[in-house]
Amino acid sequence: MRYSREHKQETHDRIVKKASVRLREKGAHGIGVADLMKEAGLTHGGFYAHFDSREALVIEAFDYAMNRSMEHWRKQSDQVAPEKQLSQIVETYLSTVHRDNPGHGCSIPALGAEIARESPKTRKAFAGKLDEMIEMMTDFIPNLPRKAARKQAIATLATMAGTMLLARIAGSSELSDEVLKTGKDSALDGGRREPKAAVAKKAKQS
Repeated sequence: MRYSREHKQETHDRIVKKASVRLREKGAHGIGVADLMKEAGLTHGGFYAHFDSREALVIEAFDYAMNRSMEHWRKQSDQVAPEKQLSQIVETYLSTVHRDNPGHGCSIPALGAEIARESPKTRKAFAGKLDEMIEMMTDFIPNLPRKAARKQAIATLATMAGTMLLARIAGSSELSDEVLKTGKDSALDGGRREPKAAVAKKAKQS
C-alpha cells in the first residue's frame, strides 16, 4: 500500500516525538530502535523508510526536545516583564515538576553526559542547539552589554542544568529538595549580580 507524502511525514514526526521522550527518560542507549518503533505503532522493518541510521533519529529527537524546551521558555518569558524573564525561567526549570518528569524536560541534564560520548556529528548537532539556548537566555538578561550578558547566560544555564542533574540523582528526597533550593538561589543571585567588568565600566563612566 502506497502512503501519501503527508502521511509519511506525520509518521516520521510521530516517531521523532516518541523518541525524544523515551531518550530523555531512558538515555541515548536505554531504548532500542525496535522499542521506539513499537511505541510509534510501527514495525522495526519500517525504520529505514524514515531514517538513514539510528544516529539520524537520535539527532532529530535531540533537536525536537531542545526546540520544545526553548518554546516553553518563550511562553514563560512572555508572561512577565523583561527584567523578570530570567527569574521566571529559573523558577520553572528548577522545580520538582521538572525534576520528576525528565521525559518532558530539558535534554541537557537528561542526556548531556551521554552526548559528550557520542559521535562528532551528534555532538556538533547538540552543541548547535545548546548555543541557541544560550543566545535565548542572553536575551533574558537586559541592562548588560551583549558579551557580558552571554557570559552570565552560560553561567546561569550551567548552574541550572547541574542542579537538575544532582537533584535527580538524589531522587525525591529532602536532599534533592535542598539541592533544588540551593541551586535556584545561586542561579537567581548570579542573574542579579553584574559581572565585574560591567560594574567597572559603569564606575568609570560615572
